[in-house]
Amino acid sequence: MRDRIDQIVQNLNKTIVGKEDPIRLVLVALLSGGHVLLEDVPGVGKTLLAKSLARCIDGRFQRIQCTPDLLPSDVTGTNIWNPSSGTFQFMPGPVFANVLLTDEINRATPRTQSALLEVMEEHQVTLDGVTRAVPDPFFVIATQNPVEYQGTFPLPEAQMDRFALSLSLGYPSTDEERKMLHNLVQPVKPADLQPCITLDEVHSLQKQCRQAQVEDSVQRYMVALVRATRDHEDVALGVSPRGTVALYRAAQALAFLEDRNYVLPDDVKALAASVLAIRVIASGGHKSVPIITQLLDTVPVP
Repeated sequence: MRDRIDQIVQNLNKTIVGKEDPIRLVLVALLSGGHVLLEDVPGVGKTLLAKSLARCIDGRFQRIQCTPDLLPSDVTGTNIWNPSSGTFQFMPGPVFANVLLTDEINRATPRTQSALLEVMEEHQVTLDGVTRAVPDPFFVIATQNPVEYQGTFPLPEAQMDRFALSLSLGYPSTDEERKMLHNLVQPVKPADLQPCITLDEVHSLQKQCRQAQVEDSVQRYMVALVRATRDHEDVALGVSPRGTVALYRAAQALAFLEDRNYVLPDDVKALAASVLAIRVIASGGHKSVPIITQLLDTVPVP
């Protein structure tokens, strides 16, 4: 299975130039069974990354462009009257996919944002008393623009807590941007990629990740980091227990990607900012990422 992971990375590098660390974090989220929040400016390759990943795992890809007039039924699906049969017929929404890109999620109203809560956590949709499971694996990549907030609805704490981690692709370097232009001579589109792993194999890899050993000392280190966010003087709301679990699962997935069957404290440190920062609400105008960085310097490492 290890060679399949390498093939996914090689495939993604064909369409996404110079983003090894973000690609690794996206794979961490996928293998840990979580979801990703991409906070970045337009035009850096967020949609391209989601489409390429769906192609690599041979999964069904769907995209939602969030706007203020988007309804919950536009996300989950709805029942439509079928005159020929005289019954209501369920028309599935875009959440019935393996990889779902929710573009500019903070432009959707809170009512529509809440429609994603059950499906992101429970992997199912309930409509008119009938529960329907979404495909497995089910992976959400949501994006939001961190610069323009006019006409947006900030994600509530409960929604942010549904994501395994947050990351940013960032602008490419000078050499990477020149390579992008060079690649335009013979561009590689997501549809040109060859699937290198099946959905069943992705599910198997997720199970294998959870077999990675986490020693008691490393577990105590995770708990100490999380509890430190709750006691910090510049934090209004610290990390929830769900965040502790997300950090644990992400560390297991990172260890698996590094070809290890055990988690190191360095794995926890590498993921802490991405996993914990989105769950921290800072007070007094402070930023959450510097707080996590400070805690990494002060909490004793086993």
